[in-house]
This record gives sequence, structure tokens and C-alpha cells, in this order.
Amino acid sequence: MHILKGFSKKSIRFKLIVGVLLLIVPLQSLLLYDNYYAMQVVQEQVANSNRNLTALYMDQIDHNLEEVSKYLKMTVAFESDLLLIDVPREDNSDSYNMARIYLFNKIERDIANYRTIDLFFVYSSINQDLITNQPSTESVAQLQATRAGIIRMLQEKVETDPDLADQWFTYKLDDQYYLYKIQKLGQVYIGAWVLASKLMVPISLLDMGDDGKSLLVTEQYEPMDGLTTLGDEKQYLHVSTPSSQGNFSLLILMPYRDILAHLPDLRRVWYLVLIGSLVIIPFFYMFLRQVILLPINRIVTVMRRVRDGNLEHRVNSSPVSYEFELMNDVFNGMVAQIKDLKIHVYEEQLLKQKAELKHLQLQINPHFFLNALNTIYNLAQFRNYQLIQEMSEYMMKYLRFMFQSNMKFVSLADELAHTENYLRIQAVRFHEGFTYELRCPEAFSGMQIPPLLIQTFVENIIKHAITMNEPIKLGVDIRHSSEHGAMMSIIIWDTGKGFSLEALQQFQQDVPTMTDGDEQIGIWNAKQRLKLIYKEKASLQLSNRPDGGAQVKLLLPLIEEAQEGYNVSIAYR
Repeated sequence: MHILKGFSKKSIRFKLIVGVLLLIVPLQSLLLYDNYYAMQVVQEQVANSNRNLTALYMDQIDHNLEEVSKYLKMTVAFESDLLLIDVPREDNSDSYNMARIYLFNKIERDIANYRTIDLFFVYSSINQDLITNQPSTESVAQLQATRAGIIRMLQEKVETDPDLADQWFTYKLDDQYYLYKIQKLGQVYIGAWVLASKLMVPISLLDMGDDGKSLLVTEQYEPMDGLTTLGDEKQYLHVSTPSSQGNFSLLILMPYRDILAHLPDLRRVWYLVLIGSLVIIPFFYMFLRQVILLPINRIVTVMRRVRDGNLEHRVNSSPVSYEFELMNDVFNGMVAQIKDLKIHVYEEQLLKQKAELKHLQLQINPHFFLNALNTIYNLAQFRNYQLIQEMSEYMMKYLRFMFQSNMKFVSLADELAHTENYLRIQAVRFHEGFTYELRCPEAFSGMQIPPLLIQTFVENIIKHAITMNEPIKLGVDIRHSSEHGAMMSIIIWDTGKGFSLEALQQFQQDVPTMTDGDEQIGIWNAKQRLKLIYKEKASLQLSNRPDGGAQVKLLLPLIEEAQEGYNVSIAYR
């Protein structure tokens, strides 16, 4: 039965296991998603980069081809010698030969301006005569094979496409791909011819990795270098850009293993984290069992016996953490107190203190709220909406803090922020007649003090020191004090008329003769709160400043967090 209860939904063991799983499983899922997302982002970035690269180089290739196309069109439009070879050679052999020589000289001369082109050619289909330039890089045999290929290409092209669409085409000759462009004038064809791989020389200089490739492909996606085979799409990133001048495209292949060169290391780290987490979970559970579950189980066992009336049982001392050692000691002490029938008196005193503290804390002056609302009403008459919004925000923050009556301690930063909200409201109300300053070292901002402590004295000063005759300045100075050990000194001062002699005497005599309507009820309440909370460890001093004005000095112990004996309870909002 105890084993089943140990794994029930209410048990700490169950909650710890579920809590660890709820922490680890989302983290592992996040790592898995992060790994996948990183791969997708890298691939997309590389694809965009290569897409821009292919577009750039494709534009360059298209630009060069377009210049050649313009040259062919200009030649067809203005070269009259083309007409002379569009007749049978026998009709006028001299004119034909002269025109042939002129055209040869022209293309031999003009080819130097178009270094991306291998050949310019002129073909008279009537005479079956082909005129080309003579590239210095080709031998006679290579040139003859190329010329035969051009004639064969022209014959095939004329049969399949008599109109000769105005674009560049691909042609395979002896396992090599060529690009060509043809312009027609009668039965004469003038064109350009280039080896496809020649256009790829600038791109081949780019670093595509060990297995990366950049090449021109045909309309059917066949590599035009005659050697490359396209890789599996699962292994390569394919990025292509079609040419605007012809039926071919520029293709870049990047191996995914090069793109994700460093991501496998990340994946291996993720696997190590996953396996490590799975390995750590049992050890972590054993650690929690030894450090937390077993000490709790010992306490629970004794608690069950005490609940059954066996007040002689105590939690045995054993090597445990400091917190559990403290819990054991406290529990054993509580059992001893129950046995001696003292717990009832202790609870009564505690409840009485809490009630008194709460009563003193909630004594709020209603005149402040009425004056603030009257100020907002006056601002509304002048339609000062921005100031109305500020006043409303200050009031909202002020009331939110005031209505948190369950607070025993707040941080000094929160108390000063609340006090400043109050001072801002009063500054709007009195205009130039009231100024203030707050000075607090950053190191003290987290110190714990009773709520409304500073605000009580600030409110008292504003209530009794401000007049309509002369401006008043109020200040709050926080500093370190070593008068009675390490203490925090809070000095609240003003430039008004100061405390009356009667008020100072009543304060020194500690006589609670004032009613709720008396002007010093707030100071007396604050003094009583300090006694209830700090006993004799805090002090409150009232005096008048030498240069005029009242001064309140508070000496408080430095409390950064909940400590035994103070019963600090901080409200979060």
C-alpha cells in the first residue's frame, strides 16, 4: 500500500519524476527541432546565395550572347555581299568569289571583338559553301570536323525549323555540346558557334567544394560538358537559372554534406545530450531519493505516529542536508511543545501579533484620496489629459500597493517606488510649492523593510509641513550605519517648520494618547510596528534640523531575505 501511495499523483516521488520528464522531454524536443531548423536555414541561405550567383553569371553569359546576336542582325541588315553569294556560283563566279573573300575577311576580323565565340560562319545553301574564320587554337583536322558538323547542323535545322526561331540552340557534336545562333537572308545563313564549356570558364574558377559543380544544361537537363552526371537530388542542392537567350540553363550543384559540414557535429552533440540525459535520469533519481525522498519519508513516518497520538517518537538524527536537519530539529521541538501543551499559547500570541500588525498597516488617511481625486477633477476641467493619465497611473500603482494587505515585508526598492508614486501625486497637486529627492544606494535596493514605513513619515511631513506661503522640499536618504553593528539608516527630512515641542515630548514618553484623528497617529503606529517586528533591534528618532525642518531617522537591521525570528512574507505582484 505504501509503495502504491509513493507513486500516486499526490506523492513527491511522482511529482519529481514527472517534473524531470517535463523538463527533459521538451528540452530534447527543442534540441531536435533546433537541429532540423538549423539545417533548413543553412540550406535556404546557401540556396539563395547560389541562386543569386547563378543569376549573376547567367546574366553575364546572356549579355555576351546578346552582343553576338546584335552583330549577326546588323550583318544581315547591312552586309550587301550576302546577297552576292545567294545566287549560283556559275552565274557570276568573280562576284561570288570576291564576296566570299570579303565575308571571310570580315568575320576573321570581327571575331576578335567577341572572345566568347569560337566561330562565325556564313553558309550558302544554293552553293553548299561554308565560310568560317580560322581559329588559331584548332588544327586543320579539328576545323574540318567542326565545319562538317556545322553543315550537318544547318541541314537538320532547316528541315526541322525552317523559320529559325530567334534564339540560341544547343547541338551535340562528337560528345561535346555547342551553342549556335543563326540569321537567315534568302538562302544564306549567317551564325555564331561556340563550345558550351568555354562559356563556363569564369564560373569554373569559383570554389564549389570538392564535389561541387557548375555547368550548363540543355532543355532536357542534360549536362553540356559531356562528362558530368547529375547527382541524386537527396545528395545535392540543385540551383538553376534559365537563359533568356536560348533553351539552356546554368546549374550549380552543391553537396549537402559540404553545406552542412559543421552541423553533423551539432547533431552528434545533440545525440550525446540525449543519451546523457537518459543515462543521468536514473542517477538523478537515486540522488533525489537519497537527498530528498528518504529524509522526507523518515519525517512522514514519525508524523503518522505522532498523528496517532504517539508523542514519544522523534525523527532520528542522520547525515542529511542542512535544511532537513533543521526540519527534523524543528519538528522534534514542535512535538515537545505539543507534549507540554505550550503550542496553544504560542499560536494565540502569533495570531494576536498578526492581527495587530495588519490593523496598524491598514490605517490609511482618507484625505489623500479625496485630494487626489479633486486634483484629477481640476485637471479634467482644464482638459490636461496627459497629466490626468499620469495622475491616474500614479493612483493605480499607489492603490495596488496599498491593497496588498497580506504583506509583512517588501523590498526597499518597492517601498521607495510606492513612496515616489505618492510624492508624484503630491507634486502635481502643489506644483512649484513642493519638490522632493530620493537617494538610495543600489546595494540596498533588495533589503526588506515593513511596507508603508517610509510612506507613513513622508505622508505626515506633507500633511503638516506644506503651506501655501513658501515652497517645501522633502528628501529621503538611505545609507549604511555602524552605530549598532551593520544597520541601514533611513533619514526622512523636510525644509518646513519642524516638529512641535509637544509632539517630540509625546514621542519620547511613548504615550499612545492620540486618536485616529490626531496628527501624530501615523508616527505612533510606525513605532509600534517596529517594536512588534524587530523587538529591540530597530530604533526611531525624531528631531528638528539645525537649518530648519523636521527629520526622522530609522535604524533597521539589514535583511536581504527571510530570516528566522522576523517571519518575513514578501508579496509578489
